[in-house]
Amino acid sequence: MSGCKPNQAPGVIATPMDTTFKGPIIVDPVTRIEGHLKIEVEVDQGKVTNVWSSSQLFRGLELILKGRDPRDAQHFTQRSCGVCTYTHALASTRCVDNAVGVDKNLPDNARLIRNLVLAAQFLHDHIVHFYHLHALDWVDVTGALTADPKKAASIANSISTRVTKAEDLKAVQDKVKGLVDSGQLGIFTNAYFLGGHKAYYLPAEVNLIATAHYLEALHLQVKAARAMAVFGAKNPHTQFTVVGGVTCYESLTDERIAEFVGLFQETKQFIDECYIPDLLAVASYYKDWAGIGGTTNFLSFGEFPAVDSDMNSRWIPQGVIMNRNIAGVGNFDPKLIEEHVRHSWYQGDKAHHPYTGVTEPQYTSYEDRDRYSWMKAPRYNGESMETGPLATVLIAYGKGHPEVKKLVDYVLGHLGVGAPALFSTLGRTAARGIETKVIADKLMDWVNELAENVKSGNTKIYQDWTMPDEAEGVGYVNAPRGALSHWIKIKGGKIENFQLVVPSTWNFGPRCSNNKMSAVEEALIGTPIADAERPVEILRTVHSFDPCIACGVHVIDSKTNQVRKFKIL
Repeated sequence: MSGCKPNQAPGVIATPMDTTFKGPIIVDPVTRIEGHLKIEVEVDQGKVTNVWSSSQLFRGLELILKGRDPRDAQHFTQRSCGVCTYTHALASTRCVDNAVGVDKNLPDNARLIRNLVLAAQFLHDHIVHFYHLHALDWVDVTGALTADPKKAASIANSISTRVTKAEDLKAVQDKVKGLVDSGQLGIFTNAYFLGGHKAYYLPAEVNLIATAHYLEALHLQVKAARAMAVFGAKNPHTQFTVVGGVTCYESLTDERIAEFVGLFQETKQFIDECYIPDLLAVASYYKDWAGIGGTTNFLSFGEFPAVDSDMNSRWIPQGVIMNRNIAGVGNFDPKLIEEHVRHSWYQGDKAHHPYTGVTEPQYTSYEDRDRYSWMKAPRYNGESMETGPLATVLIAYGKGHPEVKKLVDYVLGHLGVGAPALFSTLGRTAARGIETKVIADKLMDWVNELAENVKSGNTKIYQDWTMPDEAEGVGYVNAPRGALSHWIKIKGGKIENFQLVVPSTWNFGPRCSNNKMSAVEEALIGTPIADAERPVEILRTVHSFDPCIACGVHVIDSKTNQVRKFKIL
């Protein structure tokens, strides 16, 4: 990773605001882990003053699982999402591992292989997010058409060890121009801002570099997905996890391990030569966003255990930060989790711990602002929590994790900002890159450990166990989007109760019984809007949490009731 900055590194640009607009903005639908999301905000004097986050699709997985064999849970829960499916398989498997007690003597190879597939999932997910879900919130593709390819190549070569040629960037520019001229914009449909947009600051040359890597990442992300399938059998919806270990015996060969390593190395090279330099280059032009989109409390389960049953053995540490106190990271206590339904489309008002969770749907109406979401509202010790890469990085930083601390300090120094800048949309986006880089740098240690075990004749990947008549268990996974937990109660050898508390529920749930906003609701308060007809600022913060969105934004002028449509693909 190069320490160079783009030529003529800018100072902080003040975020423009349209102070003449007053009224609601509705983002609907937003597809995500558990369905579709609607974000409704009120805008006054150019800033967001109130927010409602509403999940618009009821899946009912908890109801579907009742009465089934606990071993079947992973096959249903994986279908919660088509992007990070393995994380749900792992959470469900860990959940039953814990209930039956086999997590205490899980084979070391099984732990390592689970870690490797999860690490590959992180690399895949974060590359896709940065380039294909989030980049166009910052990068003006139209601006790339006016770039000087020679100047762009010079900038690219100054921020990365990769050699970039002007003719290659010119070819990308011509390809984009051809799309524009043909009117068949494909992946960039509705992503152009013809005539410009005041909220976009990048020079044309940086727009061109980012656009080129956007297109390259479409092919590159397949490498990480294929790496997952080396052990996972397929992707999405892996088929190798079982209670007591894994089943990928045929992958315990030098050839298959080498295949995984080759795919990983291509992915890591792109992270080092493109993702991280692009992230720093783009961030250097948007340092005003270091003061926008922040939250207060943070939760991470940590990840990549040395001992599967011990959360404190996880290489990335677990923890809780309250009131932005990085110096006072507390330990996660599962007894302090409750799920509220007071403002959700479920019966009752009482909050429950996940072990005693109740999922009884009761829909009111689309326009209801009292009960306005299919999501429950998880709270930790009564407080809403942000989870995800920012929480993970802040907690690791506060606990003195050497690799995380070194990289965070580097990024802050490179951008010339202090630690408070982390509590923002910019900080959230940077943290995702930091998490990616740290995991990529660590992954080969687990590969080498697995290869050494296999070489020494240790090929055990499964431990026998017995299904109890009654039990309860929980599986914690720090997924790419944050703290994921699956909770099970077994009775008569079958699932009596099953609850999923997912990252996007923590981040995008509604208000709780005490009317405390969720993380995204809190983060959007105060967001400046430069153009009411094209409110990309809302998308920047929403996308920074990575809920996998394709959304249509409808802006209603409170004076004329005119409806304007704005779409991001």
